[in-house]
Parts: sequence; structure tokens; C-alpha cells
Amino acid sequence: MQAEQTWRSFLGEIISNAREKQRLAQELGVKPITLTRWVEGDSTPRRDNLYRLVTVLPQQREHLIALLRKEKTFEDFSNDIGENTNNIIPAEFYTKVLSSLSSSIVSLRFWTTTQLIMQQALKQLDPERLGMAIWLVTCMPPSGTPPLVRSLRERIGQGTPPWGANLEQKGLFLGAESLAGNVVTLFNPRIIDDLDAEHTFPVSRGEHERSCAIYPLLYAGRIAGAFMVSSTQPNYFLPQARFSLVQAYADLTALAFEPEDFYEQDQIALSIMPEQEQQKSYFTQFRDIFTGVQRDAINNKTPLSSTQMEQRVWQVLEKQLLNSPLGIYGE
Repeated sequence: MQAEQTWRSFLGEIISNAREKQRLAQELGVKPITLTRWVEGDSTPRRDNLYRLVTVLPQQREHLIALLRKEKTFEDFSNDIGENTNNIIPAEFYTKVLSSLSSSIVSLRFWTTTQLIMQQALKQLDPERLGMAIWLVTCMPPSGTPPLVRSLRERIGQGTPPWGANLEQKGLFLGAESLAGNVVTLFNPRIIDDLDAEHTFPVSRGEHERSCAIYPLLYAGRIAGAFMVSSTQPNYFLPQARFSLVQAYADLTALAFEPEDFYEQDQIALSIMPEQEQQKSYFTQFRDIFTGVQRDAINNKTPLSSTQMEQRVWQVLEKQLLNSPLGIYGE
């Protein structure tokens, strides 16, 4: 008589393929021998590893979850991770943010406060570390004639695996082709439950991204950009309570901006920006452009902070992209 299948024996069948075993080990951040020990019952994975395991096995996901629930230890294992998420920002965290805003020096105020908020948001929105990326997407200063906001920039980003912890080096310009661009143009939030099936809104999709929620950063009827949250899970933001939490973090993040960072709706005229790989070819010039900006500031005896010089570089790069044959200038 054939023994009843368990999640361990099922996993054993999967990792009998050496290549698949190596892939799973890399995705989970464990050694291949650890997978063998799980299969043989020598050790039991932590819940965060199990949640990650079902994520990286999308074809076997439902069957694996059903098998996990047959084991007494994991009877309550749920595919609805919303059960593990608190849907209200802790009151003490508001106090921490206000303290950061009041005590940080001016040059570090924005960075310190937004880093603090994003760390807390990741912890609360992805408690099981299934895979999430949070981006603070901000409006570039107005340019062109007349001066209008022509693009957005992924300015600050943090994530949990498979994304990196610090995403800033991967930041891109976004425009009318992106969902964030749609949100900023219309001043309305957007949720995409399943990017594999989305055909309604303009979507410039990132690697690993399956669902997303984007909320505008608003102040007194003006906008500074968007708070963008992406998940490896489909339908992750379907519960209204979870999307309301994204909104709460967006509203809290807006406090880190200066009033002049916000723009009226008629100041927004986003262009279509080149794709990721095409943008990267321009970003290789960053250091040379920075050196040029620094030299000009010295020659013109116009002191600039490193933050101001960096902003000048991004403006130069934006102009190059807008005027390239790859970009389409908005009117």
C-alpha cells in the first residue's frame, strides 16, 4: 500500500531534480542540505521559510499548502497572509516619525524620515517576508517651456527578498507609460490585483512584481509623487484594510516633503520615458556629469550641497532621456 503523501515527501520529489534543488535553496537563502533535512524530518522550517517556499513554487502552491495543513503543526497555515497583518499603524510610530521630523538636521530630514517610514511599512505590510518592494516615486522639478513636471523618479526604495534591501541603485525615471504616472496625473490611487491579467491601465512592470498598490502623495490639493508598493503575490492588496494601510503610510510619508515639492494638477504633463535597459545606458554618465556640476559650481562660486548637486545630475539625465529618440516628450 502506497504511503500517504506529506508536504515533506512532496518536497522530496521536487528537489530530486538537482537543478531545482539548487534554485530553491538560492531563492530561500538556505543551503541545499537544509532542504534535505526538511524532507527527512531532521528539522522543521520556520513559517517565514514556508511562506517563501509556497511563493517560489507557484505551480505546486495550492497542493503544497493543502499538504502543509494536514500536519498538526501547520493546521492553521493560511494562503491569506492578511490574517498576519495588523491594519493600523501603531500610535507610537507616529510619535517616532514626528520626533524624526523635528530633530533631524535639514539636509538629512527627508532621507532619515522616509527611511524610517519605509522600514516600518515593510515590516507591517510583509510580516511573512513573502516578497515586497516599496518605492517612493517623486516628481522631477518642472522643465521645458512652459515649465511642467515631465517625469517621475524612483527616489528611495526598500524591499524584502527576492528584492534587495536597498533598491535606490535600481531607481528609474517613470512617465506616462507607468502606473505611477497614471496615479500622479489623475491624483487617484490604483490597485492592480494581478499584473499577469492586467490590460486596462498603462503598466511598466518590474521583475518579480505580481500585484501592486500605489497611492498619491498629497498636500493641500497638490501632489509630490506616489507611494508605490509591489508584491510577489497576486491579489495581495485586495482586502480594503490592507490598501487603507498603504494609504496611511502614503499620508504619513507626505509629511517628510517641503511645501514646494508639491505641484498643482495642471503642472503635471508626463512624457513617455525609455525602458529600463535603455535608461541604464544613460546612467553610466552619472559620475562624469556630477564632476561637471561640481566644477561649474566652483567656477561660478555657487556653493551647492551634495544633495543639490545630485539633483542637478538627475535633471541633466532627465533632459537627455526626454530628448532622446527613445523618449516621447509630453505636451
